[in-house]
Amino acid sequence: MKHLSVRSALALGLGLCIVSGCAGKGELRYLDLRTKQPAAQVSEMEPVKLVIEPFEDRRVEKGRIGSRSHLWGGVTYFDIAGERPADVLVQTLADRLKVRGWRERPWNVRILPAGAASDADIVLSGQVQEFSANVKSRMFSTIIDTNTRFTVRARNLGDKSTTTRSIEGAQSRTVVWFEEEDVQELLTATLNDGIDRLIAETVIERKGLRPARQ
Repeated sequence: MKHLSVRSALALGLGLCIVSGCAGKGELRYLDLRTKQPAAQVSEMEPVKLVIEPFEDRRVEKGRIGSRSHLWGGVTYFDIAGERPADVLVQTLADRLKVRGWRERPWNVRILPAGAASDADIVLSGQVQEFSANVKSRMFSTIIDTNTRFTVRARNLGDKSTTTRSIEGAQSRTVVWFEEEDVQELLTATLNDGIDRLIAETVIERKGLRPARQ
């Protein structure tokens, strides 16, 4: 079999690239960031009651969470199907705390509308300032960048104290063959890393959420 010439190889690569989607058409693609958590052992759950209220969406761009710039021009946009990023963050945080929160223990956590927590020990509220995934395709590789930035405020109803933490995270990955699952995976990992740091930087003492001692 004869070897392809350089010109033929480049032409073939260009053709394959176009067929495989190296040119964007302004489409909006929806990402699924839901993750399955193992069931918590209810009998071992901590007695402290936490309520998470809906977070405020303070992002500058609320119409989408990011985009992909294609090699041969054009853009594909990303968003989350049927949900706000703030709601995804709240649900992810609640699911994580129900299974494994402070001291690696499951906690009693509910998501309720603002002002509906009548019997909670701790009420968590917050803001989402950034929740994004941006992708740039290059020849033979694609760069994925994800960013999250959110603020969590804990109201300790027992002693009327408050604790506020600001969490910011970013991750980047370069892949040869791009799949949308790569964006979902990296953005989910960035969000989970932020939740991990929130838990690491705080403790629950005397039925209140407080900064961890350094």
